[in-house]
Amino acid sequence: MDGLNEFRTARVAEVLSDFRTLQYYIAAAPVDPEYTGDYYTEGWAALRQCALDGQHILECAADTSVPNPPGGEQEQMKAELKQVLLDAYSRRHEGQKIYLRQAAAQRWVEYRQQVLQGGSPSSRNQSQLRACDHQLRAELAAIADEVIYAELKASDEGMGRWTAEDPSLRSVLRWLRAQQQSQSTTYETKTLTSTPTTNPSRALIDAYDA
Repeated sequence: MDGLNEFRTARVAEVLSDFRTLQYYIAAAPVDPEYTGDYYTEGWAALRQCALDGQHILECAADTSVPNPPGGEQEQMKAELKQVLLDAYSRRHEGQKIYLRQAAAQRWVEYRQQVLQGGSPSSRNQSQLRACDHQLRAELAAIADEVIYAELKASDEGMGRWTAEDPSLRSVLRWLRAQQQSQSTTYETKTLTSTPTTNPSRALIDAYDA
């Protein structure tokens, strides 16, 4: 026994709290435009995808199973806490990525509104609207796992949190890939080309509060 289980428990609680906060921000983002003609535009498609991704990372099953290590109850707790930390840390990482993508898409919405000024797309504003789309693509492409991991790590350290056993980026990405591979058939068949019958953001809030 190394006497660090109290630190491990506190670390799990911190990361889960961060993830919970991210989930509420994700759920609060809009998914449907004011004008139905904008439904299939790039920014709104990105916002709907973010809502679906946020719902998935919340609902995907936790894998907290660990082998029985020698050393008794405290060693078992240590192994379980490290596995739970990987789960929570990976969800927080993905939640931060979704949040940043949403922020980029919402900036796109604002830029587009400034261009249109209450009007409709036309030949006069087509080049400006294309520039909005290009800017969105560039911002989404810049949201990289390496950057997210480094920024979250720096934030944790800046707050004086205990990070000695935080998972590596490789471990986080491995966990996320495993979750992507295990997505249910129902989730995989959802597309952005069909109008949703329920608001995914509202469903996400309800799922977390359940």
